Amino acid sequence: MAIKKTPLLRFLFLLILIIAVFFRLYKLDSIPPGLYPDEAINGNEALESLKNKDFKLLYPENNGREGVFLWLLALSFALFDVSIWSLKIIPALFGILTVIGLYFLTKELFSLNTKYKPQAANIALLSSFFLSVSFWHVNFSRIGFRAVLLPFTMVFSFFFLLRGFRKILFQEKGGRKVCDFIVAGIFYGLGFYTYTSFRVSAALLFLVLFLFLLLFKSKKLEKDFFQFTFYFILAVIITALPLGIHFIKNPQYFISRASQVFIFSQPEPLKAFLESLVLHLAMFNFHGDGNLRHNLPSSPQLLWPVGIPFLIGFFISIKELISSIKNKDWSLAVYPLFLLGWFFIMLSPGILTHEGLPHALRTIGVIPVAYIFAGLAIWQIYLFLDENTKNKKFLRLTSVVFLLLILTLQSDKYFIKWGLNPETKSAFSQDYVEMGNYLNSLPPKVRKIVIVNRGGVPVPWPDGIPMPSQTIMFMENIKYKEIQSSYLLPEEINTIKINKEPTIILPMAYEEKIFQQLEKMFPQGKVKKENEILIYQVNLDSI
Repeated sequence: MAIKKTPLLRFLFLLILIIAVFFRLYKLDSIPPGLYPDEAINGNEALESLKNKDFKLLYPENNGREGVFLWLLALSFALFDVSIWSLKIIPALFGILTVIGLYFLTKELFSLNTKYKPQAANIALLSSFFLSVSFWHVNFSRIGFRAVLLPFTMVFSFFFLLRGFRKILFQEKGGRKVCDFIVAGIFYGLGFYTYTSFRVSAALLFLVLFLFLLLFKSKKLEKDFFQFTFYFILAVIITALPLGIHFIKNPQYFISRASQVFIFSQPEPLKAFLESLVLHLAMFNFHGDGNLRHNLPSSPQLLWPVGIPFLIGFFISIKELISSIKNKDWSLAVYPLFLLGWFFIMLSPGILTHEGLPHALRTIGVIPVAYIFAGLAIWQIYLFLDENTKNKKFLRLTSVVFLLLILTLQSDKYFIKWGLNPETKSAFSQDYVEMGNYLNSLPPKVRKIVIVNRGGVPVPWPDGIPMPSQTIMFMENIKYKEIQSSYLLPEEINTIKINKEPTIILPMAYEEKIFQQLEKMFPQGKVKKENEILIYQVNLDSI
């Protein structure tokens, strides 16, 4: 039984979209709690770019970040003002759009296969549903990291590319328009502005183009292939050229962070590679990312009712690839080779590193294909049961219950077990948010000094204040649109001069020696606890 293009299909797609919206927007400003400094610096620099009208292709601080995400944050701040919500709404919206894109990509992919074409919409619905409730994707859709743009650009670029090729192959009416290839090229070119891991997708693109060359050649359509592929590549080059020129002029930013964690920097690279490979292959079903910001620590990246079908879909794809190669039928090889190539290529940014293994963020590009595998398997299982059972109503009821079970388990995992976990507050620096709120609550005439005695990457690179201060700075930006406090390193405490002005000195971490030093320098002051925050106040009795 396949769902035809009926009101039911449209209703189910709309329902999945509503679920995706709920999972990405519900309590967006409070789950996850706090604001991690890596999120805060994106907000701070986006606001700075907006104020100065200085939008960079690449922001070099914090190991370098591609610029498009910060431009989008600046747009959000211009539309909605500066807040934690307006920072997180951008990744949330792109997370929702990725769910939509995965539906169309999956449907397009299986429509190229004569065996699966009647079932393409069903597989697409299941795949997009699994993505809509995925802890892995929901989490990164609600955090102010640029990486969530990567799967978005990939699903849409390959959707338009596959659609363009299909129109030509099947000689559909209007199929020779170049629009699909140009749009695909623009999306793919924009991918280079999103997240470092996107760059390895060039290997997937080469694989896809080579596969379609063989397919077009078998139908004697090589001229069409080269003509329309030219439009696509030209659009990619034009879109990505500004960033490419920037990297040519500033090659030190091209690999930056990647060079620090590359496995070949290890004493035994082969051993490091094998260890990383095993851990990343196991993360889907056995032991996932242990970083609380990325995952419910060490739990599999895929919930077990999805993880098992993922494995089944993976092996179905291998079987069908082998069969298509034996039969020399490239039209049947498109979907399995595309999915398997995507899986291993986009897993490689994690496999080729040695830090934080397995790493759910570096492998964010593999998320869409994991759920396509699962969607394929679940539909195949359903068809098998449908053919071998007499009680169709019970099968459909059981299927609905199964999907509701996944929705419930994923909701509980993200919003309850993870979202309300007290340790999640610490992982996202809730204490820094509270420090920022406390400083914002003080009267304007109070001088505020923050002692940044927390370690981290110096910002601006390489001689500035460590990264943890960015969260407090962003909280100040929310209220004042500019930094109000002075930020000093512990070794700069001796430079503090206080006359009669009321002053609050706030160390970001408790160190007794800092308070002892302040007591010697300013004996008229005193230590005080405000909202669980230890401060040193001087001359506050005068206000």
